[in-house]
Amino acid sequence: MARIALFLSYYRPWAICALSFAIYTQIIYDKNYSIRYAPFYMGKYLLAFLGVWAFYLVFLYHRFFSPLRHLPQPKGASFINGHWAESVSQPAGLPFRHWSRTIENNGLIRYKHLFNQERLVVTSPEGLKEVLGQNSYDYVKPHLLRAMVGKILGYGLLLSEGDVHKMQRKNLMPAFSFRHIKELYPVFWSKAQELVHGIEKELKEESTSEIDIVDWASRASMDIIGSAGMGHEFKSLADPSIEDTMKMYGSMVKQSRGAKLLTVLQLVLPSIITDYLPFQRSMGVLAASKAARETSQRLINAKKVQMAAKEKLSPDIISTALESGHFTDEGLVDTMMTFLAAGHETSAAALTWTIFLLAKNHDIQDRLREEIRHNVDGLTDDVDAKKLDSLSYLHAVCQESLRLYAPIPFTVRDALKDTQILGIFVPKGTMVILCQWAINRAHKLWGPDADDFNPERWMAPGQANSGGSKSNYAFLTFLHGPRGCIGQKFSLAELMALTCALVGRYKFDIDKDYEVRDITDGIVAKPSKGLKVCVEEVQGW
Repeated sequence: MARIALFLSYYRPWAICALSFAIYTQIIYDKNYSIRYAPFYMGKYLLAFLGVWAFYLVFLYHRFFSPLRHLPQPKGASFINGHWAESVSQPAGLPFRHWSRTIENNGLIRYKHLFNQERLVVTSPEGLKEVLGQNSYDYVKPHLLRAMVGKILGYGLLLSEGDVHKMQRKNLMPAFSFRHIKELYPVFWSKAQELVHGIEKELKEESTSEIDIVDWASRASMDIIGSAGMGHEFKSLADPSIEDTMKMYGSMVKQSRGAKLLTVLQLVLPSIITDYLPFQRSMGVLAASKAARETSQRLINAKKVQMAAKEKLSPDIISTALESGHFTDEGLVDTMMTFLAAGHETSAAALTWTIFLLAKNHDIQDRLREEIRHNVDGLTDDVDAKKLDSLSYLHAVCQESLRLYAPIPFTVRDALKDTQILGIFVPKGTMVILCQWAINRAHKLWGPDADDFNPERWMAPGQANSGGSKSNYAFLTFLHGPRGCIGQKFSLAELMALTCALVGRYKFDIDKDYEVRDITDGIVAKPSKGLKVCVEEVQGW
């Protein structure tokens, strides 16, 4: 509906003129014309006008009239659907990486989506700086995405725009300050200990040497976001049959065939119809959202009771936001739902890919274990921010993993108004693609070994936060600017704590030549069929 609304806002005057002229001609030259036939004639001419205009938009505009038509684009476009088939034929992000490497460009590539809708892929740090930094609020989340996800999560920091986003981010910044994140390190380490004990129990009870790291990473990240983010114990590490609300949460983020079909239908049908389609009910999306929001409200009410009784609240993110007094109950619920979405799946994916890379690179894994054991006495040791942050090689490993496998492979924005990128005119409504999986491995930015797992690039003097890249915008995992990930420090500290505990205790192994072929095509990229890794306890820690 967003595309239709945009179409009408641009072309309503032309439609009115065309209809008026057609009806005027009918009145003058048709001797049998009667006013009672006016609705019929209007409908007939409206359909004719829309047909002609659709033909213009789908077949003529992008070829002869678009201001973007001179930009480089992939070859082999379909007559009607452009490059859509190629863009969805591989896991999300890979087509954009391939195009950015094989198509000569100066920072922008044009490709055509369904019905030849034009989209832009930004491939240079200079272009990214304009979109994410200098003109960040000129680009918004696509209306369709906001409408679909907003029904589930509400409009927290992830989906809010403009002044509302500025206000939310400003009021949440204290909760994500480094001082406050340091207070959460013991929580991260406690859950890392539980993760190790849980794996140990599974290995003994099932007499196996393999685990599905996707499952364990998901359970660990759920418990961390519950405890450190919301002050609630989900206990999913202790019991995989977690509470019903969290099971339902899984149905909210799972990308099924029905969800993909729904996405296509929502391009052309109003929400009043798509909200109540039978297969959407079967997915349970709306019911899951309602249940999760009710649970979130109960947690907030409990915290309010504690505040009224002058009891000290736990140092979680939501408690800090509640104490600030800047959020309504609905705003806090939206924030909690956003944390569940942004903090759970992404963190689980980050840990999964980190263990995958270490399992394939034993020399790096062995060096990391040596550093961990040299600085941390054992799993029962008290690990705080000072101790964990002193592990420079652990930091490098985690940064390199986040570079190679950013949990979110690409991000989309819509131009809110007519604008420019790198001096190229970009019409209002144009979708702009920012691809982490392309930028983070760009040879021009990272060198010829951009595809290699090489933590050493983060170890040279002055490169701990840049990896030796030629631009700050070369590392796009957490985005940049006013719309950058507010939870970056939280996510990195969580990943370091979990990786530290796992590698300190276990050796992980997988076939060196194994590649993950089946990757989820939702918002977060992770192995869609799980990831089995061999686990062996390393004595002495």
